[in-house]
Amino acid sequence: MSIRSVFVAAAFALASLQAVHADGLRPIDAKSIDLGEVSGVAYYTVERDGFHVVTTLAQGAAGMPIRVVSVLAPGQSVAFSTSHEGSAIEISRNGDSVFVRNAKAALN
Repeated sequence: MSIRSVFVAAAFALASLQAVHADGLRPIDAKSIDLGEVSGVAYYTVERDGFHVVTTLAQGAAGMPIRVVSVLAPGQSVAFSTSHEGSAIEISRNGDSVFVRNAKAALN
């Protein structure tokens, strides 16, 4: 197999992997979270028992960070909110994709 063929095959493989997660968060890629005075990041890994979503949040630069690990099966979600009006996010799993989106403040 020529070097060119290897590169073409690798390019198609990468393109197909990106298409699977094009609309959502990809494994290990961190997503910033902003809940007003509380902010942080979330990422996930694929494990045998589900997708392990790791969310780390802190209040301001000097706040003590808190780390929350959630294991999501297909169709499950986890929500984070603060008392700051409109500050809520939902991290959900739909099949093999994970989505981070703003959620309704009614979660408070």
